[in-house]
Amino acid sequence: MRVDTYEFGRLVIDGTRYINDVILLPDRIIDNWWRLEGHTLDVDDLADVVRNHPRLLIVGCGMYGMMKVPEATTRYLKERGIEIRVLKTQEACTAYNEQSGQGGVAAAFHLTC
Repeated sequence: MRVDTYEFGRLVIDGTRYINDVILLPDRIIDNWWRLEGHTLDVDDLADVVRNHPRLLIVGCGMYGMMKVPEATTRYLKERGIEIRVLKTQEACTAYNEQSGQGGVAAAFHLTC
């Protein structure tokens, strides 16, 4: 999978447009991804990611970086051997495209603020 374009509220992956937050796993896309607390990334929000056990999770925290990733979430992932990179969504899309060819990469993209 490859992120073609990103702009506020809109993401195109392999030619398909998404207007809701998404999780990219090595074998599929989870569309319309919702978190328990809108702008906070909780451990429970990443159950599908953890089940797939990627080596790297790239998190796009929105155009302006408004979604927060608590230390407890970062620690939980690291304890399971999953590296996490937290970036604004535009930078996260670029990082995903650069890393995804190496395998074992997942991404969680917040598309708005």
